[in-house]
Amino acid sequence: MQSIAIACLFLLPLAARAADADAVRAAVDRAIRPLMAQHDVPGMAVAVTVDGQALFFNYGDASKQGHVPVTENTLFELGSVSKTFTATLACYAQGLGKLSFDDHPGKYVPQLKGSAIDRASLLELGTYTAGGLPLQFPDEVETDAQMIAYFRAWRPDAAPGTQRRYSNPSLGLFGHATARALGIGFADAVEDRLFPALGLAHSHIRVPAGAMGDYAWGYDKANRPVRVSPGEFDAETYGVKASSVDMIRFVQENIDAGSLPAPMRRAIECTHTGYFRIGDTVQGLGWEQYRAPVSLSALQAGNSTTMSAGSNPVTRLQPPQAPPRGTLFNKTGATRGFGSYVLFVPERRVGIVMLANKNYPIPARVEAAYSILGQLAP
Repeated sequence: MQSIAIACLFLLPLAARAADADAVRAAVDRAIRPLMAQHDVPGMAVAVTVDGQALFFNYGDASKQGHVPVTENTLFELGSVSKTFTATLACYAQGLGKLSFDDHPGKYVPQLKGSAIDRASLLELGTYTAGGLPLQFPDEVETDAQMIAYFRAWRPDAAPGTQRRYSNPSLGLFGHATARALGIGFADAVEDRLFPALGLAHSHIRVPAGAMGDYAWGYDKANRPVRVSPGEFDAETYGVKASSVDMIRFVQENIDAGSLPAPMRRAIECTHTGYFRIGDTVQGLGWEQYRAPVSLSALQAGNSTTMSAGSNPVTRLQPPQAPPRGTLFNKTGATRGFGSYVLFVPERRVGIVMLANKNYPIPARVEAAYSILGQLAP
């Protein structure tokens, strides 16, 4: 059964509110119901924001055992959408003067001084352009000591800043150095500083006992219930669990950060800076960007396996680029049992959050969100 909560509709006359909400609900239903059926997705939480109005659409089960329904407070694993929080924390640390993106990792992780990875800047680590780090650590890297040994032995296959290769070790080291610069553990920095500053009360890296009842079960390809496994740099790269309430609030803050304290407002704005161009995609910190008008084919190409699994030549933007008018921001994420997608267009004041407890294909996510976007911002 679908439950729908509609919030913040005070800006419109009552008749217009109902009509607009009905139109959005119809668009979301048209996109989401067939997607769930085709890919056997047990549950989804979808949230949209239009000109500051948040609407929530919940489908299916957070847990198939007992048929626990999805609500806007259900916690989903965000997978790599977590990287947008890592980027925000790093921008916050830079704004406080705790680090510079021109620094090198050895400044914060002294064991890496003089190694090949220390030739890359923090910015290059945060934009996957450090020189060819792989998508994942080898299976044998399970501890901080093994992580250090891996980086000390690593040899690049490109000069820093010349190729983009999407990489958890790259972004993970970026987050690890950020936490070292702040003098606090990474999970503590996010949970005790970042989330409260953003007003996110239903987001966690370590789900507390009192919130476990809201934590959905993910389902793997065989429909077995699963949750994320621990791993090196898991917190920095794929560790956030959040509700659609919190995620649409985060999107609204990215659309308009004016209500946030100045340091956090500047951090949000910092994550919107573009540093490298790869075809139609501009890589920032956390978010990937597309200049308007954005076609479905360009959006799917930017979220393709060519981008996520290959090495792609980049053009460094000199100076770094503020987002042009109409820029679309997005990020996908997945764990073994969850799939997420977030998209927003600040100039149009629209955004979409799609959280699912199955890792279904990324092209289907992008197509569904693009279809909904057509209703929100025709």
